[in-house]
Amino acid sequence: MGKRTKQYEAAKRLGEVALGKRPADLIIRDGILVNVFTGELLEHTDVVISDDRIALVGKAAAEHEGPDTKIVEANGHYLVPGLIDGHMHVESTMLSVTEFSKAALAKGTTTVFMDPHEIANVFGAEGVRYMHEEGQQLPLKVYTTFPSCVPATDDLEDAGASLTVADIQEGLSWDNVQGLGEVMNFPGVVHGEAKMLGEIAETMKANKTVTGHFPSEDPYALEAYIAAGVTSDHETIAKEDALHKLRAGLHVQIREGSAWRDVKEVIKVITEYNVDTRNISLVTDDVYPETLITKGHMNHVVRRAIEEGLNPVTAIQLATINSARYFHMENDIGSISAGKFADLLVVEDLHKMEASVVIADGRMQYANGELQQQFPTYTYPETVRSSVHLARDMQADDFLHRTDRPDGDVHVHVVKAIEGSARTEKMTATLQVENGAVQIDKNQDIIHLSCIERHKGTGQISNVFVHGFQFEQGAVASTVAHDSHNLLVMGVDREDMAIAANRLAEIGGGLVAVRNGEILAELPMPIAGLMSDQPLETVVSQVSDLVKAWEKLGCSMTDPVMTFSLIALPVIPEIRITNRGLADVTTFKLIDVIISE
Repeated sequence: MGKRTKQYEAAKRLGEVALGKRPADLIIRDGILVNVFTGELLEHTDVVISDDRIALVGKAAAEHEGPDTKIVEANGHYLVPGLIDGHMHVESTMLSVTEFSKAALAKGTTTVFMDPHEIANVFGAEGVRYMHEEGQQLPLKVYTTFPSCVPATDDLEDAGASLTVADIQEGLSWDNVQGLGEVMNFPGVVHGEAKMLGEIAETMKANKTVTGHFPSEDPYALEAYIAAGVTSDHETIAKEDALHKLRAGLHVQIREGSAWRDVKEVIKVITEYNVDTRNISLVTDDVYPETLITKGHMNHVVRRAIEEGLNPVTAIQLATINSARYFHMENDIGSISAGKFADLLVVEDLHKMEASVVIADGRMQYANGELQQQFPTYTYPETVRSSVHLARDMQADDFLHRTDRPDGDVHVHVVKAIEGSARTEKMTATLQVENGAVQIDKNQDIIHLSCIERHKGTGQISNVFVHGFQFEQGAVASTVAHDSHNLLVMGVDREDMAIAANRLAEIGGGLVAVRNGEILAELPMPIAGLMSDQPLETVVSQVSDLVKAWEKLGCSMTDPVMTFSLIALPVIPEIRITNRGLADVTTFKLIDVIISE
């Protein structure tokens, strides 16, 4: 892909094309313009394009057409600005940035603002740079918000890297880094932690956007959070909270991903409270590969908003111009108007939001049911593809939780997984001790859960117990373990647990399911142990095989892989496993597995 032109660089040429003194490169003829400035639908509109930007929107004249001008007939269909995702994590798609961009463009997304804080927890600023660089060579516009909270906690776990205020300051200087990634450590902001306030200050000095993450309902904390400089939130799940945040001046990003589906409730702040919509946008946050194929990307989010009663043009505004304005980029993206990048869709039915044609940077990206451009390749260094470092091969006995008692009963803390929720609950149970090791109890649905430090090869492992997955046999393992991404292993058979852990070390990370010594299914993720290097269709097939394998092990939970991947995230209540042990997230302290008598 050639270098995108700045508007001032293209101004003279665009003016000449608009005046008919120079022929256009591409003309989209006779569409219904979705005007996101006025909310109007304007029939019989042409779009005249020169190179990667729009020269004229209105009625093309004969002078605009030259012998090499390409014509696209819209045939009275809608002309929609390219869709924008204002907050998302590419790593959650399990795809490389390149493979994700292919899927996103085919669904009408032409711009994303990615927060690569997953790879940052493995490789720090170096990992962020790799993903950012990969995004810069693509026809999808990939802007980055530099991760703010790496690691998520300092005292409960060990990530592969950490980011300092100096790292953020450096990252903000890179081209197309547009802000600070979601500030998850809202308690640190509210209580004046130097590191968090320093990161926000550097972002504000750079005149860039400070994006937020505020799941609290504390009104005083919200005011302190906003006063510190944070300007958005994507964790709003209730219409009342959305109204309160909007009244306080926060930009509310309404999320509709694969697991977290907030549009149904939060869109009511518009449909019921009838608020001004300029400070509201739509985002995905986390999208799985299957969702990209079966439902779409931002077009799916727009469609969901329309299904919940939002006017289609308003829904499109929330996925285009509003996100552009939030990042102060409305002079380049977010609308079909003169001077802007030529990013637009031809859509037959606004309620269905399926694009027959996708144009980005003035070039046909998708038409006739397939992608039209060749995508460059990006090769990650071998260090990134070899990120699973264990001190030695794991053995079955490594997964025992040992105690001073030779036998008898013990009372233990147990991590209770909640279906369909990122939260967990702290429960207690009585388990048997045999030969100094605490035993699982399938009748109580209490099985082994272990977390192995995998970044530095320290050999550190914690062994606890988990309830909720209904495993009857076998084991599973994953290097996707938010946010520090150590190696998680869970199961009823410790031999299978050892096989699963060792297999992930062998293939460079990913997901695997094992039963009776046999690998039932696996999804290799050699890019930092977080992303596949395979095409979307291959990853979707591998994920499907994994889901079936989990079912064979006895699990009937909805979205079990995501639930499993979040069970090591010690910033969401109540109780989590980390490589250091069992973390009580209500007190932010490590606690003993065995309850003192």
